[in-house]
Amino acid sequence: MRVLQLGPCPPPQGGIQTHLVALRGFLLERHIPCAVINLTRFRRAAGDGIYYPRSALGVARLLLRLPYPIIHLHIGGDVTPRLLGLGLFCSLLPRRRTVLTLHSGGYPSSRAGRTARPATLRGLVFRRFDRVIAVNRAIRGLFDEFGLDPDRVRLISPFAVPEAGPAPALPERLLDFFATHRPLLLTVGLLEPEYDLPLQIDVLSRVREQFPKAGLVILGSGSLAERLRVSIGAKPYAEHILLYGDAPHPVTLRAIADSDVLLRTTWYDGDSLSVREALHLGTPVIATENGMRPDGVERIPPRDATALLEAITRRLTESVPPPRPIAGPEGNLQAVLDLYAELSRELAR
Repeated sequence: MRVLQLGPCPPPQGGIQTHLVALRGFLLERHIPCAVINLTRFRRAAGDGIYYPRSALGVARLLLRLPYPIIHLHIGGDVTPRLLGLGLFCSLLPRRRTVLTLHSGGYPSSRAGRTARPATLRGLVFRRFDRVIAVNRAIRGLFDEFGLDPDRVRLISPFAVPEAGPAPALPERLLDFFATHRPLLLTVGLLEPEYDLPLQIDVLSRVREQFPKAGLVILGSGSLAERLRVSIGAKPYAEHILLYGDAPHPVTLRAIADSDVLLRTTWYDGDSLSVREALHLGTPVIATENGMRPDGVERIPPRDATALLEAITRRLTESVPPPRPIAGPEGNLQAVLDLYAELSRELAR
């Protein structure tokens, strides 16, 4: 068995990246060759079985050259024509078996998701994959709308408990901020509109009326970085908000473990990795309701500043039992490996 993963490699350290790294490590530990073709703009020299092509043509050349019978494409966010073309190309390669994981939890409820039909280009391409992995029930239902054979669809959560664990200590910049701000609110995610970060920034002002030493740390990167920096700088409490940027995954885990509450306010969202990690580490979580939050999360309506303030106040003042650490779902990675084994048997016939 030899597996080729196509998807985003860190940095940044998002949910798909973490899953891809965990899945590759799981395979390599079992002496199963596994290479990765990075599909983001991030570039570095190829090495250790990870390739960074500079163009779609470079991706195609690698797919033709690398001797991996199983190709696994990971898609998050929008299903773009470019990704559909890549999926179609993979499905046309001889003596290969193809797997697709759609990680975008918000896609089924998006405008594009609501137009899912068998007689679409997306439906045609999705049906060409030998197996398709849905990370939640909403995505599984979406594949039904695209006309996929139910026998080819697997429902497998992408979450994997980090093996390395949190860093032993925070970097100095974070450490100083944590030391002077309590309670410490933390958010981890992309700096994009759907994460509704202005809501958290505005609510901090009202939180500080009751908790004068409260602070907010924002970990992540994205297209709104400069706009958020300007917006934060205009606030009279700007010094109590730290827009840190990306952090190595062990540092992110340390920050989650050392914070008082993790915030996850989104317009739409899937099964967030940072939410799962916070629960695993015993950190309280307040998140926008999306129909798929795990047990232990305090849910609030989207875009509701009053509900967010009330939830934060409740978490900080009431005697709320800490969330129980969730079990490490290594079985999810094993389920993907079992799927690969199934495809390998088909190739051997």
